[in-house]
Parts: sequence; structure tokens; C-alpha cells
Amino acid sequence: MTRRGRIAVWSASIVALLVLAAGGAGGWVYQRLDGNINASDIDDKLGGGHLVNLSPGAKNILMVGSDSRDGANGKHGKDLTTMQSDTLMVLRIAANRKWAAVVSLLRDSWVQIPACDRGDGTQSAPHPFKINAAYAIGGAGGDAGSAAACTIKTIEHNTGLRINHFITLDFQGFKGMVNALGGIEICPKQAIHDKKARLDLEAGCQTVRDEHALGYVRTRYSVGDGSDIGRIGRQQEFMQALATRAQEKLTSPGDVYAFLDAATKSITTDTGLAGIPPLYGLASKLQDIPKDRLAFLTVPDYPREVDIPTDKATISWQYPQAHTLFDALAKDQEIAKEQLTSAPSVTAGSIPILVQNGTATPGMAATVAAQLRTAGYTVTGTGNAPQRAAGTTLAHPSGLEIHAQALASRLKWPVGPDLDDRAAPRVITLTVGPDYTGPLG
Repeated sequence: MTRRGRIAVWSASIVALLVLAAGGAGGWVYQRLDGNINASDIDDKLGGGHLVNLSPGAKNILMVGSDSRDGANGKHGKDLTTMQSDTLMVLRIAANRKWAAVVSLLRDSWVQIPACDRGDGTQSAPHPFKINAAYAIGGAGGDAGSAAACTIKTIEHNTGLRINHFITLDFQGFKGMVNALGGIEICPKQAIHDKKARLDLEAGCQTVRDEHALGYVRTRYSVGDGSDIGRIGRQQEFMQALATRAQEKLTSPGDVYAFLDAATKSITTDTGLAGIPPLYGLASKLQDIPKDRLAFLTVPDYPREVDIPTDKATISWQYPQAHTLFDALAKDQEIAKEQLTSAPSVTAGSIPILVQNGTATPGMAATVAAQLRTAGYTVTGTGNAPQRAAGTTLAHPSGLEIHAQALASRLKWPVGPDLDDRAAPRVITLTVGPDYTGPLG
């Protein structure tokens, strides 16, 4: 229970339902709480670009921790008027229900955000930015479903994973759950004073609730290394403590109801997960997965500052490791952390590229070179290909295999690198064909 509880960072309704299942609470809880959950039909918002599921039967559930600044949440952001996503995770449940993985997508990840319905009658233009901006773009009109739809499109576009369902939980639901349990004990090793998170805590063990509980899981710059990775770790630890506390305290129907009432009032899901019965069904599937077959993963990354010295605020996904992760999940193949650390690290700036124009469009090589340089790649030169190309290709000499794989896996079209020792020495030759659509970000 304690380990499984970590699945539900910010999507703590699942934790609550697992507790409910373990405690054997009556069906009356379902009837009273079912109407609390908000549902959103996002099919129209996703349009025709929704990916096909390569593994029928497998499920990818997007879990969003939303810090919308509406109503009582307004005190948690300065000059922020849009909906915000504080945490993004994808829960993958295998088709055979024998394994699962929880993949954290750091909110500062630099990705390509596709065109989205803003929810206010307007459409955004595709552009590269932090992944958490997708929620704000889609939620410009204040609708959580539109915000989730843009986030889903962005994740699908950058990972190739079909998202089947989504669950969001906002600040007030989180605080209500903590308060229903009488608070959660934390033991920070150092004092934390963070004005942005509205947090002022001394070192040592103490029980937190209300704004202090919320501030603790949100704080970033004033504790540890100041990274989003550190914050995710604290969130997972806090949810583990919350799950343990819930198991200890939720011993009566009244306690269970108060806890679930707080959780469900701040939940929004797609129509397929709307209501207690489908959420309970999801929790039941997780209960059946062996503990040693549940993986907690973070998309491999490195500071984007390595490629773009002026960018000190975002991270880049590490390729080909990120592709290895997404490809395995898309094909319903179980993957372990060790598989993501075995290959050498390759940054965009370490990949030397010669761009050749294989199309009939004049200046295409220069255009592509500019796109690649903006994304942090090292372009060594441009020119025209010896002949027109039927499609985009990559060729590399011996010794640049891992660099070619990294470049190929970062591009949007399915192109594989070809070993060609006749290619320019120490350079990957990118021949642009009519199918070229640009780098990921």
C-alpha cells in the first residue's frame, strides 16, 4: 500500500480508493461521492490528431497536479491569471496487467507544443516552450478539460504515446485531504523559508496541514538543490506518508467519507473515468500488480544550458535514452531504470550535422540549419544534395553511431541512421527530403 501510494502523487483519488478497497467501506460512499467528480469530454478538443494506441488493452493515464489561480488558489501565484500544471505524470498499465510504470515529465522540459484549442474560441500556434505551458495555453478560457486536451496533444506529439485518460487534482483538493487526516508529519533536515511557496518551517519533525502542507510539496528554490527533480522526490515522499496515514486513520465510514469528499470535489477527469466506479476499477487494476513490477521513472534529461548557454531555466530530454523509454512503452514492453542509463550521454550540441537540400525548394538547407541551431545542434555546413531525395535520410561514418541514433530519435519523422563511411568525416549528413517537418524542440 505504501509503495503503491506513490503512484498517486497529486492524483490522490487513486490512493483514497485503494484505502477504501482495503478497508471494505460500503457502497453508500460511491453514491454520495460520485457526483462530486467533474467530467470533461475532450474528443472534440483533441481533433483528428489523437494518436492510435499501438498496444490495444494497455492504458496511459495522464495525471496532472493543477495549481489553477482561481478562487482560493489565487494566493499561490503572483500575477498569474492562467491555469497552471505543477506536476505531470503518465501512469502506464500494461495490457496483461502484470506490470506498470509511472513516468514523471519534469515541468521545465523544453518541448514542441502543437497548435491547441485555447478554450476561449481561439487557436494557438505551434512553438517550442516548457511542457507545463501546454496546460495554461489550453486553459486560457478557464476550462480544465481544454487545458488537459492541450497537454495530452503535447505529450503525444513529443513521446508518441497515446493518452487514454486524464485525472487532474487542484490545490484545494490536496489540502482538504491532508486536513481530513489531521495533517501529515514531515522531517526536513534544514529550515525552509520560501516566500513563493508561502512556507516558513524550522528543521525537524513536525505536522503540517493547510497552506504549510501545500507549500512543502511546492517549494523548490529554497531547499535542496533547487531543482524540479528534488521537488518531485519530496512530493513522492509526502504522498507515501499520506498513504500510510490514510491507512492508519481511515477506520470508520465517516473518516473515509471526509477524506474522499475532499479529494473528489477537486478532481476533473475525461468522461471515461468520470465517477467512483471507473476510478475504483483503475485502482483495482493497480492492486493486482506485483510490487517488484511497478517502476517509477523520470524522462532522462540534462540542463538545456549545455546547448543554449543563455537558457538556465529549462531542461532537454536526453536522447536516445528518452526514445528508448517512449518506444518501449508504446510497444507495451516493460522497462527498468537501468536501461535508461546504459547508453552514453549525447547532448544536442555535441552532434555535428551537415545539412543537404534534397528537395526542389531553394534555400531549404539553410532553413533547416537555422532550425537545428536554434534547437542547440552544431551545424557544420549546408549545401545541395547530389540528387533529389525521395525522403529525409541520415548518414554517418563509423564512430558517430550513438550521435546519429540520438539525432534520429529526436526528429519527428521515422528515419533511421545509415552507416556510410563515404559520408563526410566526423559529420552526420542530414539530407532533407519532402517529408521533413523539423526537430522536436
